[in-house]
Amino acid sequence: MTEDERWMQEAIHQARLAEQLGEVPIGAIIVKDGIIIGTGYNLRETCHDPTAHAEMIAIKQASEALQSWRLLGCTLYVTLEPCPMCAGAIVQSRVERVVYGASDPKAGCVGTLMDLLQDRRFNHIAPWQSGVLQEQCAALLTNFFRRLRTR
Repeated sequence: MTEDERWMQEAIHQARLAEQLGEVPIGAIIVKDGIIIGTGYNLRETCHDPTAHAEMIAIKQASEALQSWRLLGCTLYVTLEPCPMCAGAIVQSRVERVVYGASDPKAGCVGTLMDLLQDRRFNHIAPWQSGVLQEQCAALLTNFFRRLRTR
């Protein structure tokens, strides 16, 4: 198992916490120097907040841990490709690297619909990698929505 796969397992754990609450199972963690400094999972329904995405929660927690809005030297691991809002927060917080599991054909802005993290018009560029534990990440979402449809 690679280091990225190991950390993605932690993001999957976060996604499962969301699922236990009836939330769409998306999870994220932020790692700096081999330590998790931020975690988050989708809480949009629970908080009635359209910004309560896993990445946004993890970014806020990591910023509090570092006492800085700049997440330099940090890697964000997330089970689903970030949307435009989360990609914007990644750029604004200066996350150094992003790793995601499943692509998002409807809202993905880190390579699918567009690539906000590599847009040179912004003041920060973040390299990214997709497809880490993709099957597991996609299965969480597929199974969740399948169960919803059968209810």
